[in-house]
Order: sequence, then structure tokens, then C-alpha cells
Amino acid sequence: MIKAVANGLRTDHPVPGLPFINDERLPLDNPDAIERTGRNPGAGLRGRTDPLSVGGWVAFTTEPKNPAYAWAVHHHPEHGRTVLLIHNGDRSDLHHEWAYGNSGFLDRHGGYWWDGTAWHRPGQVVDRAFERYDARLVHDALTVTAADLLAHPINPGDASIAKIADFAAAAVPLRAWCDHLALWAQQRHQLPHARSLDQCVIDLRAPELEPANLVDRTGLAKIAQLAPDELPHPKHGRRDLPPPQAGTAENPLWSEPVAGDWAEQYRSTHGPAILLSNTTSFGITQPRGLVSDHNRMTEIIRHGLEYEGDMSTKWRSARKDDPYDAAATLAWWPAVALTDNPASLFPVSALRTTLIEAVLGSLADDVDRARKWGKEKPSLGDIRTDVVKLLDWYIERKPGHTAGLLGEILLIARTRLDLPPQKVASLLRRSLHLDSAMDGDTVDALLEMALPPSAKSPKDR
Repeated sequence: MIKAVANGLRTDHPVPGLPFINDERLPLDNPDAIERTGRNPGAGLRGRTDPLSVGGWVAFTTEPKNPAYAWAVHHHPEHGRTVLLIHNGDRSDLHHEWAYGNSGFLDRHGGYWWDGTAWHRPGQVVDRAFERYDARLVHDALTVTAADLLAHPINPGDASIAKIADFAAAAVPLRAWCDHLALWAQQRHQLPHARSLDQCVIDLRAPELEPANLVDRTGLAKIAQLAPDELPHPKHGRRDLPPPQAGTAENPLWSEPVAGDWAEQYRSTHGPAILLSNTTSFGITQPRGLVSDHNRMTEIIRHGLEYEGDMSTKWRSARKDDPYDAAATLAWWPAVALTDNPASLFPVSALRTTLIEAVLGSLADDVDRARKWGKEKPSLGDIRTDVVKLLDWYIERKPGHTAGLLGEILLIARTRLDLPPQKVASLLRRSLHLDSAMDGDTVDALLEMALPPSAKSPKDR
């Protein structure tokens, strides 16, 4: 996660705990000039600006006087500007997040974000039908403004404004930060058309962010229904954990809803493989389809070892001792090749593409038929039995790919055929219940894990 290290003095929305830096050299009303500040004046210096789809713009530049850092400016046509100092190496990531991330422009408490009207939790649950994170509202969120914080007694005389040339990021938040906020507020009187303090958003408060309601690794594991040692290691797998709301790197703390979102995404990614697993004759857990292939090949080879009259002495000896073990050993790698090594038999990736196009072809026929008959909304017919059987075959051998497969079907059906994800998901569910070899409870459990949020009814989300 990208962390700012300081606030620009002319920002409208200061980040709590961070120092303020004199940003008078930045031409904040001219994004092209901000870009030129760091555009090729020396090695390692960069600058860029881009318009935003909602209006406004973003601009970035390496700070020439202190090139370890970069300025990041977000200008919103309604909510003013955010001016941050960040590590220069984070410049591209923040640019992408602000320009394309669909997660607002204010980031607090480990990824809680504000879009100008409401607060949302950190983006974690992927909605593949829309190629974005599902936006989850924060319940009972209260927006805290500069006016709220400055309503209490403060002492701006104890604060200071840093200079960029000799700035070095601190490891801990500033003490008595409201004194620094008060000094920032005093400086704003010199700015023309400065936003009022009750329009300067600082933070949010919500029941889920109260310290007593945060959970540690043990609590996260419980919510995700995992053993604590099954969680990614905090030192080596931190990127695989949700962004913490408090605590330290060694002992992070999360809000329960953030932990719940992470658990939901974890189940979407890992749950199908657990649900559709089985135990081989060697006592190891593998995808159910692989185990089925292995068992069938073992039987074929075992019968060959038992009844083939022209076998070598070696295999007659194996048959005499324990023909089933020999058969199982011989059958294992062909079964693995059928699942994991497509190049040796046939391209499983091509099967995936064929499956997607087969489902979409059926949907396209339904859409065309509705247009011919002048219907406003198409009726979707069941997916052909052979296609469902092939879906079964693929999912049982590649269960970890289920969410991606279904998400791509829903995405293309939405963009190419204008079909809502919920409607297509309902068809998939109905067709699997009709013709899948999986039982109904397994189908429902699989879809509950693997379907994207936009494909589920509100009561299921």
C-alpha cells in the first residue's frame, strides 16, 4: 500500500499525523507545469499529468531538490485539491490508483477511501464482471473535517512547516498533530479562494474502526475459518494479507469488515480447490478430476497387468507382488499430464477459451432471437448439456481457475451482449443444477464462492 510521507502546505485535505511541507514552488494551478518540473531535468527525475474521467486532473513530479521524494497532486472539480509528498518509487503506483483505481482520492486507516459523498472499505473483493474491486460502504461513517478538529484548544506556536530540501520521512506520526493543523489553517488565510475548513476532509470515524473492535491475526484467521498458521506470514506474505488499520508490521490489526472482505476474496480464490478436492490412493489431496482420472487409468493398467499374456518378466513380477500398486504408479503421471501438462496431450487453455465462446455463443443466439421478435429483454435458454459436461470436466481439474472462468464469461456477456451479471449467473446456476455431475449443494457452494459480487443478489453478498 502506498503511504504518503507529508502534506503539501496548500492541500485541502491533510492526512492526519503527517508533517506539512512548504510547497510554494509547485505551480498547483498548472498541471503541465507540474509535469515539466520533473520532466527530464536529470537522471531519475520524472513528471506526468493526466485528466480524470470525472473531471479534474492528476499530476506528479519528482522533487528536484530532494529526488528521493515526489509530489502528487489530485485536483477534483468539486472537492478541491490534495497535495501529498510520497516516495519517488511510489509515483507510478499512485498515479495508476488515482487515474484508474476507482477508489476515490482520500485514503485513511489502511485503505478506507472517500469518493466525495461516502466512505468505503479498502478494495479487496474482485468483481471480475466489471474488472474492478467491489465498493463496500462503511456503515455509520462520520466524516471529520478540519473545522471539527480545530474546534478544540490548540497551540499553533508549537508547530512548524518543513522545507523540502532537507526533509526526511519520519517513522512515526507527529505528536500534537492538531497544533500543526492549526498552523496550516493560519497559512490558508493567505490563499485566494481557499476552501472553508468545514469542507476540508481530514478523517472518518466509524464503529468498525474503534480500537476495541479491531482483530489480530487470530481474529482474522477465525473470520476466514483458517488455522492461524495457514495465514500468510506477516514478514514474508504481507502483500497477501489485508491492509491493516492499526498496530505494527509485526502485529497488525484489522477492522472486522475488512477481515470479512479478505476472507470472502480468499474463499473465492482458494475455496473451489478445497471444495473440489479428493484423496489419491497415495494418500495426498489433489483436484477431484485428477483423482478420478488417476483411478480410471489405474484400473485400465491393472487389468492390463493381470491379463495381458505377452507382458515382460518385470511386470509379471510386479503383478504377482501387488499389481494395484504398480498400476497406480504407472497411471499417476499420465493422469497428472492430463490435468497439469496440457502441451503433452491437448491444450487445456484452448479448452477454456472454447468453453467461454460456447457459452457466449448460446447467449448471443438468445439475444438475437429476442431482437428479431421485438422483445426488450431476452429469455436465456439452458446451456447445452455437452457444454455443461465440459464445464464440469474443466472445473474439477482446474478448480482454482473457477472464479476467473466464470468472471470472464460474465464480463464478456456484459460488454458484448449487454446482459446483466446476475441474469447470466442465474442461467449458469440453473444449467449446472440440471446437467452437472456435481450435486446441487456442491454447485451452490461453488457458485457462492466463485461468482463475483455483481452476480449475486444483495442478500447473498
